[in-house]
Amino acid sequence: MQLKPINQQVVSVVGASSGIGRITALKFAKRGAKVVVSARSESGLKSLVDEIQGFGGEATYILADVSNFEQVKAIASQTVAEYGRLDTWVHVAATGVIAPFEKITPEEFERIVDVNLMGQVYGAMAALPHLKREGRGALIHISSMQGRRSLPLQSPYCAAKHGLEGFLETLRVELQHEKLPISVTSILPATINTPYYNKVGTKLGVKPTGISPYYQPDLVADAILYAAEHPMRDFIVGDVGKVLDLLQKISPFLVDSLLLLIGFAQGTNEPKSEDAPNNIFAPVAGYDHVEGDFNKLAIPSFLDWFDMNPPLKWGAVALAVLGVVAFLGGWRPGNDI
Repeated sequence: MQLKPINQQVVSVVGASSGIGRITALKFAKRGAKVVVSARSESGLKSLVDEIQGFGGEATYILADVSNFEQVKAIASQTVAEYGRLDTWVHVAATGVIAPFEKITPEEFERIVDVNLMGQVYGAMAALPHLKREGRGALIHISSMQGRRSLPLQSPYCAAKHGLEGFLETLRVELQHEKLPISVTSILPATINTPYYNKVGTKLGVKPTGISPYYQPDLVADAILYAAEHPMRDFIVGDVGKVLDLLQKISPFLVDSLLLLIGFAQGTNEPKSEDAPNNIFAPVAGYDHVEGDFNKLAIPSFLDWFDMNPPLKWGAVALAVLGVVAFLGGWRPGNDI
């Protein structure tokens, strides 16, 4: 499957007013793509388009709530009306509430699933007809490591992300069955330093935080841009996410025990009422930027680079296997090694 170079693409980034979506739109535009950005925050979208146009990029915006299918369809339609086609659809929009399950209302749970799961489903429904007409393209959905391993205090978010992973697996195989050259990629970030934790709901009595360490959002954007040119099934962003995925495959019970130790430390020392404004049902003003408040807790990720350089990745794996084989081959009972 061959995807277009980024500088020849028309890209729609859904959920672009802040965080991962914002830096992704900026990077696409800097690489020469024509970009349509959407979200509920008009101030965030306007400032983003101004920034892109300021360095000579091409961008336009459309307001949309992803829980409304007609509004999501309008994103795809406006993209095609503005630039003649759609090559890559990037779906980032998300919300959440950090609270024990028993404190979450049915309305909150349903809304978070509507945004984080149904919004992604609507995105694929809206984008696919245009990608099929173009004859190729990429659907890139931002999932989470919580789609592989759920965390305490985030039951609706985790439920939605697990549902998203199931949906994408079905869709991917159906498109392969139809022999359609449309890639379906799930991006699974670990904890990312975005304004997400400023905007989501909380019932902990304090401002929420993710489980450290954090990674910066530009790492996720780099993975998205890579997937827009190189068809791939999934991409875990952040070394800790890769370790968690491995541990979950080896022993879910072990991960349960680990999360009992660290999984409930999702609050800062800063008081925050559960009545404070949040973005579950409406946008929250003032957070239209890329990074969150946890720069000091952010660390680099080294294994992501290998995922974007497969020959070197598998070469390193082969060397490691040969090293283990050589070690075991030289070992005998009673030998001192």
